[in-house]
Amino acid sequence: MKRLTLTILAAAAVLAGAAKAQQQDFSKVQITTTDLGNHAYMLAGQGGNMTAVVGGDGIILVDTEFAPLHDKIKAAIGAISPLPVKYIVNTHYHGDHTGGDAPFIKEGVTVIAQDNVKQRLLTGTNSGVNGAKVAPVDPDAVPTKTYRSGTLTLRVKGVTATVGHINNAHTDGDSYVWFRSANVLATGDIVALGRYPSIDTGNGGNIKGMIAGVGFYIMMINDKTKVVPGHGPLIDKAGLIAYRKFLVEARDRVAKLIKAGKSEQDAIAAHVFADWDAKYNANEQQSANFTRVVYLSLKPPAKTMGGGGPLAGPVAEGAPASG
Repeated sequence: MKRLTLTILAAAAVLAGAAKAQQQDFSKVQITTTDLGNHAYMLAGQGGNMTAVVGGDGIILVDTEFAPLHDKIKAAIGAISPLPVKYIVNTHYHGDHTGGDAPFIKEGVTVIAQDNVKQRLLTGTNSGVNGAKVAPVDPDAVPTKTYRSGTLTLRVKGVTATVGHINNAHTDGDSYVWFRSANVLATGDIVALGRYPSIDTGNGGNIKGMIAGVGFYIMMINDKTKVVPGHGPLIDKAGLIAYRKFLVEARDRVAKLIKAGKSEQDAIAAHVFADWDAKYNANEQQSANFTRVVYLSLKPPAKTMGGGGPLAGPVAEGAPASG
């Protein structure tokens, strides 16, 4: 009964979150801009962080938050540069990072993502908790260019962006964007700060892939790199190292319980992250949910309820596979 109750509550939280996003009064949202130097900027409003880098003939934008914020996002970008947005990269499929794609696509902007992002947006997704369906988006609101594996290079005058896939981390369609000349890395939700990170185990996510992805980021950057996380404040390499240490400790705490033969419900009842809850602004339910997704990363159920798992396997060239 306890497990059923937890599942229902977690599913309700997922659906309530989606409903809240739809009901959000976006008129009150302000887009803040942080100058990262080298013509690069971090933009934040309601949803995932965005990154904009300005070249001589156009702008590369990472993620788009929600559709109702389109005009505010454009105004914030316009205050940076009068040049048009030429490319958008989606770091994964979640609506707080892709919801604003459609208005940009109508304006002729090319939207790029890993294959699984487009597929999950077109077909809809399951919550990963009880199989509750998240509706597909309109065909004119999905990425217009995709890649399966390896890396993709985008160029505007004077700026090069490397887009690469990290396999089975936050989701199965994660991309990072590395602006080497600006020394800026946009991580997507593989890095989320100020809260327990979300691991979408129903759609290919896995804490082992999160750890591997952050490790790859650490190897790729230097001490002066500006790191734009999917959520939370700007960090640097030292911040990434500390974040990876946290992920490893979370994995190891739950792995110890699994090794001892504890069930998923046993792990949740153990309050294994109780000493961290205040630091990550988590209530009991949020702590339980994080325990659950870490547990499912390490010991997935024999059968899943509804869809999930990777749609495409290969990882980015030079990037680690999860595991």
